Amino acid sequence: MADTLTDFVSEDYLQEFEGKYNAEKQNGVPSDDTTFHYAWCLVRSKLLTDVRKGVMFLEQLVKKTSVEQHHKRDYLYYLAVGNARLKEYATALKYIKSLLQLEPGNRQAQELEKAIKKSMESDAIKGVAIAGGGVLLAGALVGLGMSLLKK
Repeated sequence: MADTLTDFVSEDYLQEFEGKYNAEKQNGVPSDDTTFHYAWCLVRSKLLTDVRKGVMFLEQLVKKTSVEQHHKRDYLYYLAVGNARLKEYATALKYIKSLLQLEPGNRQAQELEKAIKKSMESDAIKGVAIAGGGVLLAGALVGLGMSLLKK
C-alpha cells in the first residue's frame, strides 16, 4: 500500500483526462465522474501543484450531498492519498478515518492508514535528525568561539 503514495500517473494519462475535463467544461459543467478521474490523475501527479488541484476537486466532490457511498469512499480514499503526498498527514488521517467509519472492514483503507502513519513517523525521524545535527553544529560553534575567546 505504500506504493499508492509513491505511484505516479503517466503524463499521457493525465493529459487525456485533463482534455476530457476541459471539453466537458466548455460545454457546461463537467460530470462528477469526469471530475473524479481528472482529480485521481492530479493526485497521482509528480507535481505538488497538480496534487493540490486534485485535492481541491475531490473536496468539492465529497461535499455534495447527493454523493453515493461507493463514490464517497473513492473520494475519501484519494483525499487521504493526496494529503499524504502533500505531507498533510493529520488531514490525510482525518479522511482515511472517515472512510473507515463508513467501511470499518475496508482493508485497502486500513493499509493506507498504516502507510500514512509510517510516512509520518519517517518524516518525524528525519526532522529530529536534522534538528539534532543543527544543535550539534551550534554547540560546536559555541565551543570553538569560547576557546578562541580564552586565547
